Amino acid sequence: MTPVTVFAGETLALFGLGGSGLATARALVAGGAEVACWDDNQASRDKAAAEGFTLFDLAEADWSGFAAFVLSPGVPLTHPAPHWTVEKAKAANVPVIGDIELFFLERAKSAPAAPVICITGTNGKSTTTALIAHVLTSAGRDVQMGGNIGTAVLALAPPAAGRIHVIECSTFQIDLAPSIKPTVGIQMNLTPDHLDRHGTFEAYGAIKERLVVASDIAVIGVDDAPSLAMARRRAASGLPLVRISGEQPLDEGIFAGVTANDGRLDTRIVAVRDGKPKVVANLAGIGSLRGSHNAQNAAAAFAACEALGLTPEEIAAGFRSYPGLKHRMEELGRIGRVVFINDSKATNADSTQKALTSFRTIFWILGGKAKEGGIETLRRYFPNIAHAYLIGAASDAFAATFDADGRVAYERSGTLDRAVAAATGAALAQAGEGEIAVLLSPACASYDQFPNFEVRGDAFRALVSALPGFVPSAASG
Repeated sequence: MTPVTVFAGETLALFGLGGSGLATARALVAGGAEVACWDDNQASRDKAAAEGFTLFDLAEADWSGFAAFVLSPGVPLTHPAPHWTVEKAKAANVPVIGDIELFFLERAKSAPAAPVICITGTNGKSTTTALIAHVLTSAGRDVQMGGNIGTAVLALAPPAAGRIHVIECSTFQIDLAPSIKPTVGIQMNLTPDHLDRHGTFEAYGAIKERLVVASDIAVIGVDDAPSLAMARRRAASGLPLVRISGEQPLDEGIFAGVTANDGRLDTRIVAVRDGKPKVVANLAGIGSLRGSHNAQNAAAAFAACEALGLTPEEIAAGFRSYPGLKHRMEELGRIGRVVFINDSKATNADSTQKALTSFRTIFWILGGKAKEGGIETLRRYFPNIAHAYLIGAASDAFAATFDADGRVAYERSGTLDRAVAAATGAALAQAGEGEIAVLLSPACASYDQFPNFEVRGDAFRALVSALPGFVPSAASG
């Protein structure tokens, strides 16, 4: 835990008593503050009360007595309308902040030189966060990882000299952290997302940019136009900048994942300094880091770890031992040359695109509750699909896309178990040589048949693990 002492002796209001909310309440109380906790959900209030926290209906509170209001990042700050607690805080001129802000306030007070790496972006931030933490840990560093991934930031050990915090940050968290100031701030990429919570794409991007503007060293992906514009603004400021790419060579910066004329991916990571390129690592044979999207993730991780003093050899060794994240292009295992990939986290077409570029022969399991636009943007990758297996509510819409395109043979499997059986049988019967993928990358939310993508991915793992001859990957589990 990181006790938050900056509000010792003062009273704060807190709304939202989920995992991060309770962790925040614990940290504030441990630091000597009084906390008036509330949540609209009775079960959440009961859980907080069982821990001994003071419950106070904030609708009835005198807000003039609060030094700050701590809001859960899952609660609307601005769109589609500010939560009623936000309106009350603003009316009383009480600052509205989040747990990331409390962390940085405490760091500024107790250990201002403690290194912190913050990662944001529309896609890839979780993998990049986990990869950085793994590389640093493998090199013997004292590492704490959390934020929007895994452990709430205030449940981590406190900032200290020689201890590195690696924090994934969502826009919701950045929006509640005006004092955020990472040692290294990473902006991976930017595509439309969470517009219901930010109003416009421009507002969404501006919040992401705050993180790198405030960073001592900014690492910015330049493979999309909005992020490239961020990099240009950072360069104009004269402050430290490392450009990264997972698609194209750079005149200066770190790149990987360039596609050759034959369609194959160059797995080398190249650092270009003063116009001179040098190969610093190679992702060949690392199943947990396959594909151009992981090339960008690895380039970002290399930039961050090198900035904190690791050698290229230490970073490359960490890459080789990285096990990957569950449900994100997770290699479960093999039957002969057929590899089974759990990409259940791919709940939209943009995420699934990354998987479809990673293999040349794919038996694709997809479907669920479709997002706007369906799989229309994936047509250019259809030549990689040997056969598709449709499950869930999106089956009719996706079948219509395949029918209109005419290049993908498909069948309506309906359920995941039938899709796994059919895809496996067809993949094992595939003639020729080379790797074949049975890929669960649904391009859909799970809510029609599963409560969340984790349950869907675990169901896929169980089905695949029961197949005759299946050999699990060393890192799977």
